[in-house]
Amino acid sequence: MQPLLDVIAGLSRPTELCRLFHGRGGRYPGCESWTLDFYPPVFLLTSFSGATEEELHRIGEALTARWAEIAPGEPLNWVYQFRDEMRPTNQVMAGAVPDEHVVEEQGARYHVHLLRGQNHGIFLDMSEGRRWVRDWASAHPGGKVLNLFAYTCAFSVAAMRGGAGEVSNFDMARGALEIGRRNHQLNGFRSGVQFQSHDIFNSWGKIRRAGPYDLVIMDPPSYQKGSFVDTKDYARLVRRLPELLAPGGHALLCLNSPKLDSSFLRELVDQEAPSMRFVQRVDNPEVFADVSPERALKVMVYRAPDEPIAPADASVLNEA
Repeated sequence: MQPLLDVIAGLSRPTELCRLFHGRGGRYPGCESWTLDFYPPVFLLTSFSGATEEELHRIGEALTARWAEIAPGEPLNWVYQFRDEMRPTNQVMAGAVPDEHVVEEQGARYHVHLLRGQNHGIFLDMSEGRRWVRDWASAHPGGKVLNLFAYTCAFSVAAMRGGAGEVSNFDMARGALEIGRRNHQLNGFRSGVQFQSHDIFNSWGKIRRAGPYDLVIMDPPSYQKGSFVDTKDYARLVRRLPELLAPGGHALLCLNSPKLDSSFLRELVDQEAPSMRFVQRVDNPEVFADVSPERALKVMVYRAPDEPIAPADASVLNEA
């Protein structure tokens, strides 16, 4: 635990949403179960293996001492989450969490929730992916974007901030999409965005008819019981890319399973959508560095050919 305490002791005052300590990357032996994030004005400490009262006391003391130095006179707010696979628990350890908790990243604002559930409304390791989407939209003003497995629609906010003309967000979770709607309103976007609460695999006709798209974003869960398993279902997504994308359009493919490396996606695209050309892998934020980079988040960019595919190929792609 000492590396975590050392990071706390050397903290500068964070100004926006960020990860401060990433033990999960394996760079700090003995601290693999710990992460520390800042959701202004609240610190979030997460343990994936539980913590003793003594450990929490030492961490609390370290946060109290450092906060008094970098934010004198301001209350310390921090939450502890035990990431139990069955039922995560979230506990306020000091101070309070805002009832309406809004954080900022790269100039965008998002609603978050630290006291319920396992996820909090935005994934911190995807910040460079959101930056890439915003930059892509800036370079393709008025572009049409399809955001699959949209969750709370942070990619959509990034696209709109960059200058996208239209974004369609699809996710089965109606509650997450409602937060996504509020995120857009929070950033001043009240038109040009759609929120579709549908099972993606039962909605290809609707999705295809609304295309083609200049950018397709696929960020599925690695495993979600009853709806998605990456090793089985990702191929069903990738084979649709050629029929969804406009000539020269881009695809952002995301894979967050530590059990699958980037070659899984590369081989999948080669097999299911061979006309697509690999462009780049988007770097993860530096703080998320991993001793085994292929365990970490994989975000890959592909580009469709500049000419439409031949009709014979299209008939194959239209198969279920």
